Amino acid sequence: MARISSQELLERLKKGKLIPALLLLGDEPYLRDACRKMLVETFVLEAARTWGVSRYSADRGETQSALEQAQSLPMLSKQQVIFLEDVEKIEKLGEKNRDAAVEQLDAYLANPAPFTVLVLEATALDQRMKLAKLLVDKTLVVEVGLGESVEQRLGKAVTLATSMAREEQVEFEKGAAEDVAEFVAADLMRLQTEIKKLATYVGDRKIIRRQDVVALVISEKATTVWELAGMLASRQQKKSLEFLERLLRDGEQPLEMLGALTWMYRKLIEASEVRGVSNGYQAARALGMRPEQAEMALQNARKIGKPRLLNGLAALKLADSRLKGGVRGADEVRAALEFLLVELAGTGTARAVV
Repeated sequence: MARISSQELLERLKKGKLIPALLLLGDEPYLRDACRKMLVETFVLEAARTWGVSRYSADRGETQSALEQAQSLPMLSKQQVIFLEDVEKIEKLGEKNRDAAVEQLDAYLANPAPFTVLVLEATALDQRMKLAKLLVDKTLVVEVGLGESVEQRLGKAVTLATSMAREEQVEFEKGAAEDVAEFVAADLMRLQTEIKKLATYVGDRKIIRRQDVVALVISEKATTVWELAGMLASRQQKKSLEFLERLLRDGEQPLEMLGALTWMYRKLIEASEVRGVSNGYQAARALGMRPEQAEMALQNARKIGKPRLLNGLAALKLADSRLKGGVRGADEVRAALEFLLVELAGTGTARAVV
């Protein structure tokens, strides 16, 4: 069957037609929760949700129980929504148990109950295995991930940021949605929190400006990233690695650090293109930043230079893919960040800090 986005699911649900079985496929909690909410609100009246909504987990061995409930008439409700989470865990079962679970799902999907919406949930599935082939063939697959590449994730996050702002009855000026999406590293749960905070901050103005993002969202990391920018601009490899070590020791989250660095590099590239200004006050409006930060951006952009900045942005994208892809464990994450800083400092091979 077709693969659709969470937004396309919303459009289908507006038509009110029962969907026998869906697969929520992906690892983005915000999108998954949004789909769950839409399904429950569409098919089960609020007063009947105690009986009309059930949750099971394949990881707890509840696949058969979920399917039995799906075939049972719901109490005090015309329709029911059954959630079966952790479906990918079926792939990890022994061959006999795995085949039995797949056969049970196949039998149900061949003749689904007319009063049930069965919602299967998985973060990822091995497309070579019977389970994935069955679910892709016999369910409506709803993508609840942001994509593999940095560009895909940020693009979708910017689109969702605009929708979230609309729900708060505010809107972004040009470039502001991109800034906040980059800084939170396309983390949609945090994106929603920051937009609520920004909406309260701007009040009756109803417009979120780039300087508002800098003042409210970036302020938590601005000193950190600009301090690091100075080290990278002057090619202080050892000092930047020691600085990284302190941040990690203090509990900074790698993806948030990476998001802040990416935002900073984009600002540095913007600063490198500003003409006819000599100080931060003159650059503040063009860059959408506070004067003191605009001054630092101008100085560091001149030191690093446009070619190095563009190479640095490419290195940041690669590091993002590494952290969100195959890198596992604290040591590997630290090594990936060390390698990134050495690349940004432009000094050669990474060396561990002790």
